[in-house]
Amino acid sequence: MLEVGSTKRLAQIKNQKSKITLPLSCFTPTIALLTVCFCSVSRGGLTQRLVKALGSQQDANAYSIQVVEPNSGTVVYSHNAHTPLMPASNMKVVTTAAALKYLGPDFEYRTKVGWQNGTLIVIGSGDPLLGDQNTDDRYSRPAGWIFEKIVQALREQGITEVNDIVVDTTVFDDQRVHPSWPARDYNKWYACEICGLNYNDNCIEVTASNQGDHVAISIQPRTSFVQIINEAEPVTSGDSAIGANRTQQPNKITLFGKCKTREGPFRVAIEQPGAFFGFCLAENLARAGITPKGKLLEKAVNVEAGFKPLVEFATPLIDCVRRANTDSLGLAAEALLKTIDAYSRPDHKNGGWTGGRELIGKYLTELGIPAEEFVIDDGSGLSRRNRLTTDALTKILLDLYRGENWSLFQASLAVAGEEGTIDKYFNEPKYRGKIHAKTGYISGVRALSGVCLTNTGPYLFSVLSNGPKGLSRDAINNVAKAVMDEYGANAK
Repeated sequence: MLEVGSTKRLAQIKNQKSKITLPLSCFTPTIALLTVCFCSVSRGGLTQRLVKALGSQQDANAYSIQVVEPNSGTVVYSHNAHTPLMPASNMKVVTTAAALKYLGPDFEYRTKVGWQNGTLIVIGSGDPLLGDQNTDDRYSRPAGWIFEKIVQALREQGITEVNDIVVDTTVFDDQRVHPSWPARDYNKWYACEICGLNYNDNCIEVTASNQGDHVAISIQPRTSFVQIINEAEPVTSGDSAIGANRTQQPNKITLFGKCKTREGPFRVAIEQPGAFFGFCLAENLARAGITPKGKLLEKAVNVEAGFKPLVEFATPLIDCVRRANTDSLGLAAEALLKTIDAYSRPDHKNGGWTGGRELIGKYLTELGIPAEEFVIDDGSGLSRRNRLTTDALTKILLDLYRGENWSLFQASLAVAGEEGTIDKYFNEPKYRGKIHAKTGYISGVRALSGVCLTNTGPYLFSVLSNGPKGLSRDAINNVAKAVMDEYGANAK
């Protein structure tokens, strides 16, 4: 019988990561015409195209545009380019560029699992893609493969039972939720907690199905770490939608709404990601016939005190950059920001938002971007305190273009009509595959920055729009189309 350890549950979402002790006893096997003065040079042909593309209904002060020819560095179009605006997920352009600078393209996250005096140890690396389904699919890895590898390693050592399971998450600091994020978003996948040991995007996937007299709920991964209160109702007509709310008790989630046939799967962010991984590990061990007998503990580990490595999981930095930029995975961006800070320290520990912000600010300053043109608050752009200018964003893109990491960075961006967050846009043959960009969206904010691969060469561009009188998504897309049309986008 497993000993029940003292449990110190999460009382506050902010400024936390109390050391977790959990029992291991139960295991279940989203204007005027452009007649204002431009901040820089504008070329007649492109200007005329943009005036036509943008229309005349917007407030010209609510958006900013800059287009740069990178081989010469010439600004071919500029409107309000030095006006700081909220960038939404275009903040990820900054974070991923800084990660490539500070960590290098060959950096790998390495999560280590080992054995120490009868205790199973998991040392988190901050890897944001451990158990990420998108990444696992790319590498043809089945769900739960990580636990299968750990079970295999234990069996090879003849281990049939473990005492405590210890998870070490100290690569990052104690603050798992950013203080500027809206509390209403805490259970959303894009605002999940950021931990030194992340798993499955720190979410569960929920599926609801109408069984006639009730709504059946299933979750993945299969775990009793999360308690579901099912208040969903079966219906035969009308609206059908299922939602999830947190309760005062961590990882006790209420499902509500109506289900006509099937809803989901949809993601719900969990609390205490390090404990989530450890608990799922214990459940998988039990299912495989390896008995967990002790406690689940979250604490720092001294690897020099008889730590015997069993298995290690590696994730390349570029995979994290790709998930941040192609698919706008906030967890990847925030983990990168904290990793930058952790690896600036001799012990590679306690990476946090404060240190990461300072290092990113240093990078922007070194590029010649004035301090008044940026405010760095988080790494993903969810915070409404972030500010950037389109001049800053094009300077970052230009720095990447002229450096050794451009091909890697360009490949990390969403691709027009083909992949990522712009796969449903730019479907015309003359645009498809020729615009690589990062989108951005939070309430009242839209953005798009990247590169247009025209017949006459690449053009870097950035568009930011804030407020109800700013640019629509179609108008922003029209900026990229105008660049393509001006400099050559022959249809095939």
